[in-house]
Amino acid sequence: MPEQENIRVDKFLWAVRIYKTRSMASEACRRGRIIINNTPVKPSRIISGNEIIAVKKPPVTHTYRILEPIQNRISAKLVTRYIEDLTTEEEKAKSSFTKSVIFGFRPRGYGRPTKKERRSIDRLNEEMTNH
Repeated sequence: MPEQENIRVDKFLWAVRIYKTRSMASEACRRGRIIINNTPVKPSRIISGNEIIAVKKPPVTHTYRILEPIQNRISAKLVTRYIEDLTTEEEKAKSSFTKSVIFGFRPRGYGRPTKKERRSIDRLNEEMTNH
């Protein structure tokens, strides 16, 4: 078996398509949204196989088991070889609920929102995504 190289958590999260970009994964680490062994981690933390990683994407907390660390981005079909999704059904249900709610709905015929209304809609959406 070849010697395992050191793989950063931000690079791994990007490689297995949990985050769209590596900078988004790094930012999530800095905000304390990536937790390994009940401890928020920095983007430079080295990961190993069989660790449990919690990824907070409000309002849902996804849980994964690292099967094998990988450094290069892979296709979505191959992701299951490297991580196992341990997220509970209750957490997944939270995700589907928030997708079904539309914030800033305006009845038909009311036209475009004013600048003031648009700012209040944006504030409301921001509050809902940051919690």
